Amino acid sequence: MPVIEVRGLTKTFRTYKKQPGLAGALKGLFHREHQLTTAVKEVQFSVEEGELVGFLGPNGAGKTTTLKMLAGLLYPSSGTATVLGYTPWRRDDGYRRQFALLLGQKNQLWWDLPARESLELNAKIYGITPVSFQRSVDELTELLNVRDKLNVMVRELSLGERMKMELIAALLHQPRVLFLDEPTIGLDVVSQKVVREFLRDYNTRRKTTILLTSHYMADIQALCRRVVIIDHGAIFFDGQLSDVLDRFADFKLVTIQCPDHRATAESLANYGEIVEQNPGTVKLKVKRDRVIPVCKALLDELPVTDIDIQDVPIEEIIRQIFAR
Repeated sequence: MPVIEVRGLTKTFRTYKKQPGLAGALKGLFHREHQLTTAVKEVQFSVEEGELVGFLGPNGAGKTTTLKMLAGLLYPSSGTATVLGYTPWRRDDGYRRQFALLLGQKNQLWWDLPARESLELNAKIYGITPVSFQRSVDELTELLNVRDKLNVMVRELSLGERMKMELIAALLHQPRVLFLDEPTIGLDVVSQKVVREFLRDYNTRRKTTILLTSHYMADIQALCRRVVIIDHGAIFFDGQLSDVLDRFADFKLVTIQCPDHRATAESLANYGEIVEQNPGTVKLKVKRDRVIPVCKALLDELPVTDIDIQDVPIEEIIRQIFAR
């Protein structure tokens, strides 16, 4: 039985449409116009135990709204969902003790207290024994390299350090399901790498089921074999990340080093689309099935000193999917 089962989940918000200016404000006192906005539309997917699934989509696609419904923070307009056999929006104690939701742009730690005191408060809420608490804090702070920051006020931590402490707070009660919404947002490259490696190791060791949203494709490539892509509130794709590349990345980037004057835009246009051209270097976008014959022709017809073939970055592929 899947750990997460979502069927026809829909969330519609009723919003007030305000007219501009003072006249509009006065008019709104007597007659208000409302409009319905569908944030999530008949979403359907399931996640097995131990899976780490990437939940992708542009801003406003419905990712965070879906996670909030699965965490029980929002009631759906229609549809059903179960997580660990529970209906999330009923907010049963048994469920709340087995999942965690981490929103990268929201704080759960007390701003004016040392991180340790916020963690101790969480331990009291979840009924974690002092021995288990200390063991978990020692393990997690060691893995995330923030043990020396436990007694520092949260407001004095760097963004990367605070995000790591937020992650520790979310994992303190050893949840079976973890919802992560942009866990590496705003972090520097080194901190992003540390968090990614930690999540991958934690998922492998604990078999925690993780649903992850991120705008950093490096997160998705490093962590997720499967992705669910949502756009305008509806599921656009659900499958292996490799299938996304095969289905939408139908070309490769071929870069040649050629100092010869014959390597002009006109002469190379027959081989593929010119993406970038500098003195002595040209980058072409070539259809996958034409890469080998194109490379052979370039080597035969031009004095090429070097040639490089690369896959298109996944960021570009996802951008194209959203553009469609």
